[in-house]
Amino acid sequence: MLLMLAQWLSQDVRGFNVFGYITLRTVLAAMTALIISFLAGPRVIRWLAAKKIGQAVRQDGPQTHLAKSGTPTMGGVLILISIGITTLLWGDLTNRYVWVVLIVTLGYGAIGWYDDWKKVVYRDPRGLASRWKYFWQSVLGLAVAVYLAFSSTVPAQMELIVPFFKTVSYPLGVVGFIILTYLVIVGTSNAVNLTDGLDGLAIMPTVMIAAALAIFSYVAGSSVFAKYLLLPYIPGAGELAVFLGAMAGAGLGFLWFNAYPAEVFMGDVGALALGAALGTVAVIVRQEIVLAIMGGVFVAETLSVAAQVLYFKHSGGKRIFRMAPLHHHYELGGWKETQVVVRFWIITIMLVLIGLSTLKLR
Repeated sequence: MLLMLAQWLSQDVRGFNVFGYITLRTVLAAMTALIISFLAGPRVIRWLAAKKIGQAVRQDGPQTHLAKSGTPTMGGVLILISIGITTLLWGDLTNRYVWVVLIVTLGYGAIGWYDDWKKVVYRDPRGLASRWKYFWQSVLGLAVAVYLAFSSTVPAQMELIVPFFKTVSYPLGVVGFIILTYLVIVGTSNAVNLTDGLDGLAIMPTVMIAAALAIFSYVAGSSVFAKYLLLPYIPGAGELAVFLGAMAGAGLGFLWFNAYPAEVFMGDVGALALGAALGTVAVIVRQEIVLAIMGGVFVAETLSVAAQVLYFKHSGGKRIFRMAPLHHHYELGGWKETQVVVRFWIITIMLVLIGLSTLKLR
């Protein structure tokens, strides 16, 4: 909206042309989302507390977590509000990629919201049944995958790009692209959700990965930079940097209230939405493998759950980890919650830097 206003005003005052730059609007989006989170955060937390929307803590988990019981949850609503308002203010609303990612984010947020609502309001510990949650995630993921597949006009948009190699890529075809897109969106959504178990654990890696993907988006949307760095040129992808700037700003604002000891938890409404958004952007800019590298913590958390479940079933009740997801394993091993969180942050920083290095190391 503000971009359209600036474009209209620039007809008389040329200085307003500066708002046409994606880089400036990305910075402004991050600042705007951060300010919205700061201002709305206390109100959202008070509303959640007044509605008694508190976190239920598993009794078989680390005993230190029992003190968290009753802490307001569904705080991901704050993140989605900040991202939505900011994107509408600073984003180019004629850009189809902006709408695709925004719809995916809000759609997965709605699935998570219903799941959280059933858990805390209707006191149903199961929430939305797993099969229905997965069904609606799949419906939305496939819909987006089909849309992106049949709206692609550039052959490179249908290839799996292998980082660190100049010319290594694998043609996917329409079917392969749809399958990969579906797996990345749904997989990343659930991976972030599994990681969201400690104060600040999931949100900071999300912020860092969003900031890195903003760089990839900007490069992919620039014919000059894309050609120089040997990346596929995706017309219009650069505008996703504004959305990702909003995500980073909203995430940092949420972290202010989610840092240990947390005043509010994200809930599925935030975790599912943010993961799906990261996955969708990675698919659009053709950086699925780089996303897996930068999101190594998310990948490890997901694999730990899968390995634990499979080994438990086939070994007659034995376990690989003390508890899954992985962060609980380290907690029960003697690490304090803050140690687990900060160390996982440090690992993510290193992985994000490795991911960024793929821009040039080819």
